[in-house]
Amino acid sequence: MAITKSAKKAYRQSLRRKARNTERKDSLKKLLKEIRSLISAKKTDEAKKLLSNVYKLLDKGVKSGLVKKGTASRKKSRIAKAISKSKSQ
Repeated sequence: MAITKSAKKAYRQSLRRKARNTERKDSLKKLLKEIRSLISAKKTDEAKKLLSNVYKLLDKGVKSGLVKKGTASRKKSRIAKAISKSKSQ
């Protein structure tokens, strides 16, 4: 356990940051799961509407260091590809 005053403060900050990051990651995962379920249910119009939200959350995640740049790019690409593929079928 932290002993010095500054170490205690750093510990409190890390707990707050962890809670914030967990909340953001969970919301991102939930949205990705929702859009994947829409794609599998062939509801491409609804999935397209959510696509901008997915992009927004991923870009914000990259900005804050929550998600790596390449990971966000890969996820965006795969979701967009899946939507266009399901639309053509």
